[in-house]
Amino acid sequence: MKRSERPPLSASAYADQSYYIQIQRNLNAQFEVDHDRKRRFMIMTYGCQMNEHDSEKLMGMLGEMGYEEALTKEDADLIIFNTCCVRENAELRVYGNLGALKPLKKKNPDLRIVVCGCMMQQPHVVEEIKQKYSHVSLVFGTHNLHQFPHLLSQSYTSSHLLVDVWDSEGEVIEGLPVARKVGIKAFVNITYGCNNFCTYCIVPYTRGRERSRTPESIVREIEGLVRDGAKEVTLLGQNVNSYGKGLKPLAESTGAGFEQVLNFPALLERVSQIEGLKRIRFMTSHPKDISEALIEVMARCENVCESLHLPVQSGSDRVLKAMNRHYTKGQYLDLLELARRRIPGLSVTTDIIVGFPGETEEDHEETMDLIEKAQYDSAFTFMYSIRTGTPAAEREDQVPEDVKHARFDRMLKRMNEIVIEKNKAHVGKTYEVMIENEGKEGEGTLIGRTRHNHLVAFEGPSAWTGSFALVKITRAKNFSLVGEVVEVL
Repeated sequence: MKRSERPPLSASAYADQSYYIQIQRNLNAQFEVDHDRKRRFMIMTYGCQMNEHDSEKLMGMLGEMGYEEALTKEDADLIIFNTCCVRENAELRVYGNLGALKPLKKKNPDLRIVVCGCMMQQPHVVEEIKQKYSHVSLVFGTHNLHQFPHLLSQSYTSSHLLVDVWDSEGEVIEGLPVARKVGIKAFVNITYGCNNFCTYCIVPYTRGRERSRTPESIVREIEGLVRDGAKEVTLLGQNVNSYGKGLKPLAESTGAGFEQVLNFPALLERVSQIEGLKRIRFMTSHPKDISEALIEVMARCENVCESLHLPVQSGSDRVLKAMNRHYTKGQYLDLLELARRRIPGLSVTTDIIVGFPGETEEDHEETMDLIEKAQYDSAFTFMYSIRTGTPAAEREDQVPEDVKHARFDRMLKRMNEIVIEKNKAHVGKTYEVMIENEGKEGEGTLIGRTRHNHLVAFEGPSAWTGSFALVKITRAKNFSLVGEVVEVL
């Protein structure tokens, strides 16, 4: 099957997969009879929370088809690579790990290897897989994730690589099963795709244009998660602040006020009213679209966490313009000042790219100056890497690698110094922590997060997992905090 335009979708696009789900369930039931075990799968996920959530959907579909999760690659009958193309390193890891599976496929010819996700939306990547990775069974993209049961069923009847990558996105498909690994925390997509077309970013080409889920479907999903034990949700979108664009008001009121929920501040306030939901986070926010209304909702709603991820990318107005970011350094800092004034104790994190094409030493110094003024709690920092198909990749003024490395090291050193100093300021203070897991040291140690998204390690029994506790911070580490429990709430 070749790359194709998106075919028409029915109103129940995932329900249409029931036939193929049943086929695979029957085949897997017979496999269990013959081998005294179920067929097993393993998913390797690269990239952002969007990809993590897509993998949860794949796991949900696999569960409906009768698979169980494998502990190792050697135990798996089906291996899936859910890929990311935002950074070059992620792509290189995919290729390396795919190549390493050749001996395993030779040893087990029945092994199915599937590659999906953002990388597959790039024609040159699909061609490379065709040419160099003949042991792969199935390739599909981001736009037809819901068709996975059909595609997997087809791959079992074919001895050749099956490729089905749609060139355009369709409407949002609701009703996909989701297997969530963490019960107390959950990710919930509110939008898909992106309309911003930052010149360095491949996402609009791989995830498609912006589409918003209806508010009632979002609220219904979160209410179900809370019933199942979730205490914190993170609302996801490439740009959550653009939520609602393209949505039409409901013809009739549902009785829940949904006809008024047509932008992100209104959605956030509606979600905050869900009974039993203790914490709400969201990401990612584009600085050009954050409104005073959103800041006011964050300040007013008690279960919206005092945490804001606000990618700046650069401190140079000249570079920001070349990146197509649509704000200036001054506007960004003014926004931070407003948010911190209205939300005391607000934790702010960011993304920064070093070495964008044409970046000068003066441009980099502007970024260093912004870091000093912004005083971030932490940051995701990257050296610019060429993404084929983006406008920035075509520029001839690429920054030499040694220059990028030197600037990156200088920036990272100062950023880490700021983060460590901010962490030290928490010592002696007491925070509410949601206890998530056992610590790295094992039994008797726990880790959790404050409302400000700071990671805290402390002693306590595993029975406390999923609870909230007041924890006094006793020590600051480079990227986390250490504390002692004052009270379990």
